[in-house]
Amino acid sequence: MNSRDAILDKIRRAQRSPVDLPSVPMYDAHLPDAQKRFPELLAVMGGIWVDAPADGDIEALIRARFPSAKVVCSAVPEVAGTRRIEDVGDPHELNDVDVGVVRAAFAVAETGSLWMSEAEYRVNALGYLSQHLIALLDPRDIVGNLHHTYHRPEFFKANYSVLMSGPSATADIQGVLIRGAQGVRSLTVVPMPRSEHAEQNT
Repeated sequence: MNSRDAILDKIRRAQRSPVDLPSVPMYDAHLPDAQKRFPELLAVMGGIWVDAPADGDIEALIRARFPSAKVVCSAVPEVAGTRRIEDVGDPHELNDVDVGVVRAAFAVAETGSLWMSEAEYRVNALGYLSQHLIALLDPRDIVGNLHHTYHRPEFFKANYSVLMSGPSATADIQGVLIRGAQGVRSLTVVPMPRSEHAEQNT
């Protein structure tokens, strides 16, 4: 046995016996209503909560909010947009997107965050090269705190994921806050239940 093998053998024999992970509480006892709390924390983080139109026409909502938008790239069936994410072969093709439209897997009321992965973005760059991002969110998919987040099955399926808390922002040493400096300039969340077709495919 050479010195390398001897060292590795000692390390293997020095391993501790495996033990079960500790049981961690979910801290649910005094959580506020998640569906009421999320829009409040979203606003604190610079996001915008916009009620869905009564007729369900998200396209009209987008045109009203972003009248000068020329390229609307959609990753959801509810919005056709001017470009489908399925037609994007190279992330660089998203460099001219005015509005990106996605559906968040779920949201966290405690932090005002949206959870998204490659399954939601389809092309991850959509969440960062778009000038503005609109996220559809089923209110049933809002969890109370981060403890629930880490129990969601999406965590075990995703190769990439992000908790997005509002639009991109940065602040200099004098405390001047600039939004949209390094990513999306605005984040708009629209509460809209998932369609039956979407639920069957999640």
